[in-house]
Amino acid sequence: MITTCPLDCFDGCSIEVGENLELKGEKSHPITQGYLCHHMNNFHKFARIEKPTLHGKEISIDKAVGIVKEKMQGNTLYFKGSGNLGVMQSVTKLAFKDATVADGSLCADAGSYGIKEGRGVDLAWGPLHVQNSDVVVIWGRNPSYTNSHMLPALKGKTIIVIDPYKTDVAKKADLHISVKPRGDIYLALLLSRMAYMGQMEDEEFIEKRCENFDYFIDFVNSKPMVMLEDRSGVSMLEADKLLDTIKGKKVSFLVGLGVQKYSFGHSVLRSIDSFVAMLGLFGKEGCGVGYIAQGSFGFDAPFKVKTKTVPKPIVDFGVYDFVFIQGGNPVNQMPCTPKVKEGLSKSNFVVYFGLHENETSRLADLVIPAKTFLEKDDLKLSYGHEYIGDMPKVVDSDIGISEYELCRRLGVELKSEKEYIEQIKNSNLAFRNGRAISKTFEVVPYENEFYTDSGKFEFFDDFDDDFTEEDIDEGFYLIAAKQNKSLNSQFKTDQYLYVPTSLNLKDDDKITLSNGIYECVYMVKNDENLRDDCMLLYSGNIKANMLTPHAMSEEGKAAIYQEIKCKIISS
Repeated sequence: MITTCPLDCFDGCSIEVGENLELKGEKSHPITQGYLCHHMNNFHKFARIEKPTLHGKEISIDKAVGIVKEKMQGNTLYFKGSGNLGVMQSVTKLAFKDATVADGSLCADAGSYGIKEGRGVDLAWGPLHVQNSDVVVIWGRNPSYTNSHMLPALKGKTIIVIDPYKTDVAKKADLHISVKPRGDIYLALLLSRMAYMGQMEDEEFIEKRCENFDYFIDFVNSKPMVMLEDRSGVSMLEADKLLDTIKGKKVSFLVGLGVQKYSFGHSVLRSIDSFVAMLGLFGKEGCGVGYIAQGSFGFDAPFKVKTKTVPKPIVDFGVYDFVFIQGGNPVNQMPCTPKVKEGLSKSNFVVYFGLHENETSRLADLVIPAKTFLEKDDLKLSYGHEYIGDMPKVVDSDIGISEYELCRRLGVELKSEKEYIEQIKNSNLAFRNGRAISKTFEVVPYENEFYTDSGKFEFFDDFDDDFTEEDIDEGFYLIAAKQNKSLNSQFKTDQYLYVPTSLNLKDDDKITLSNGIYECVYMVKNDENLRDDCMLLYSGNIKANMLTPHAMSEEGKAAIYQEIKCKIISS
């Protein structure tokens, strides 16, 4: 039987399920091409929660559901994570329509907001588009770890990597530009200014398909070149090499999350988009920008309800009597772990509903096991490519409860699962070579239109940066990254703080970092691939968010993990 990977990943792999539930990549799928990532290859090796527990003691599913039904009548917070990205995971929103919902993102929404300001909608730019490019610019992204099914599309291409960390892809690239953290927006402005000086703008594209270019270029030209170099950490010579490499070529830009984990994150993506638009690199074969896309665009949303909301990155769990957490691990993944723990300790009752034990489940009063993606019907709309992934139930299991069944037992009147799935799927369905795709992708993204009110690309012309020179010059940027054996806090995580070799520390030494409010002790490992002004923690590290700020982006209600610098106070 064929199903689809549910994980929070660009690839949305198509999976062949064999005997004993053996998982293999579908060989004929255009994206999957017969192989799976480390997570799916080892999916069955990770222990799952099998029994509901109340204060550590086993209870029945019926009793667990009864407790939820009783408790949710009070002051309730509903917090949904991204452990499973099937569309049916959102059905529980119908049960919590009278609750307060944690809205926003711990992931990508600052950047998405900026993209929507310029393009109207954030559409996927997947491997089948990238394979038609001459040059690929990988900006703050490491496809080896986060998008491995993009790698075949990179073969034979000229590769440019923009990243403060020298990733494995950067080591093999034709050009690596070591941008400063928080410097991506200044690099985009520097490139735009130098491209305009070199008359690289696509005048026809700008005239026919864009708005506000004159305001944008006036804004760009108002920035001193020396300041753009200093803030980006990139010289004009390096910027000129990049421009010379892409000039006259079909170029894809693959942008990662790290570039927008700042207060002005929306403006970072908008500045990159504006640079790409001035070169006329939208709506053409082999030319575009890939980010975490709005995969559900064009599809019905039957579980969308109007509720009272609070921003997810800064939610105070402690003001709610009842907290229901689904498919997430806020104790590990939310910024400012001390505040998260304090809030959960003050809440009267906390429920964790998910597959695996984690830092959040260990603090919960009630733990309810979920069904795996093999044990329920669902549908995957990828944020990394155009293919629609069916997720039929493969096997029956007595363990756990599905989101749909929980919702039904809580008294919500529902259509059948298959009816919802067919409604969503058929609302924007097309076919390519016999495979289901989003109808939006029958043409090259943005070939016919942008989705703004004007129908044109909208250039930006200003942004605010609250960092002072002191903020910029002192301390170390604490940057985050994904690694190949974990997915956020799932699977096998890494527990080191990686430091530049210039500090002359020894592996396994312990140091204490301070952000001015909190302190934390870390065990270090040297990494020659880091800039001297950076330290790195992999997502999922149990101390990854001890020092990240309790704050969110100006737009998009997104976490801004890297909006901080830390100092060593002892070693």
